[in-house]
Amino acid sequence: MDKLSDVKLSRRELLIAGALSASTAAVPLANAQPANAQAAGTTPEPVTTGVTFTVNGKQVTLELDTRTSLLDALREHLHLTGSKKGCDQGQCGACTVIMDGRRINSCLSLAVMHEGADITTIEGLGTPDKLHPMQAAFIKHDGYQCGYCTPGQICASVSVIEEIRQGIPSHVTADLNAKPLLSVEEIRERLSGNICRCGAYSNIIDAITEVGEVKA
Repeated sequence: MDKLSDVKLSRRELLIAGALSASTAAVPLANAQPANAQAAGTTPEPVTTGVTFTVNGKQVTLELDTRTSLLDALREHLHLTGSKKGCDQGQCGACTVIMDGRRINSCLSLAVMHEGADITTIEGLGTPDKLHPMQAAFIKHDGYQCGYCTPGQICASVSVIEEIRQGIPSHVTADLNAKPLLSVEEIRERLSGNICRCGAYSNIIDAITEVGEVKA
């Protein structure tokens, strides 16, 4: 069989033989699964731990899956649903709360990281009978339309005024040795992480400016 003409296999027989050899070679590979293959496909048991912090002036202790975000702890475990889950990636600011005097995106932070923290949500800023000045200013200046982002906007706005009052600079602060001004530029820069899809930004700035001038 040193000539091509000596090959007796037809094209059909050659294809069948090739397919059989390929499937035979694949069988050991399919069956040769690693010893931990089944274990890798199972859902791991959640790891839980206790965490204690103060929320809106009340100390609470929760037993949580260590993967639980602060936002989910507030919404699902404490039923404080004012803080909203928007993008769940820290890009929209709807989940903003105030922790130890500073605003954070609660969707990006694990609850178990905040043992002993003092957390304020929109529910802790004021009541229908006694509104926080920022809440009242948002109503006065129509700082919202659909209202979905408003809790995060208000918490962030309260923090913005405190940042300026304490002299914390931003990227648009011209003189780092001087106290930042309560200007439109400063407010816009500091609120750039809070998105309002309704576009009520100018009214929000008016509300912050009014409250900030009073506090100054």
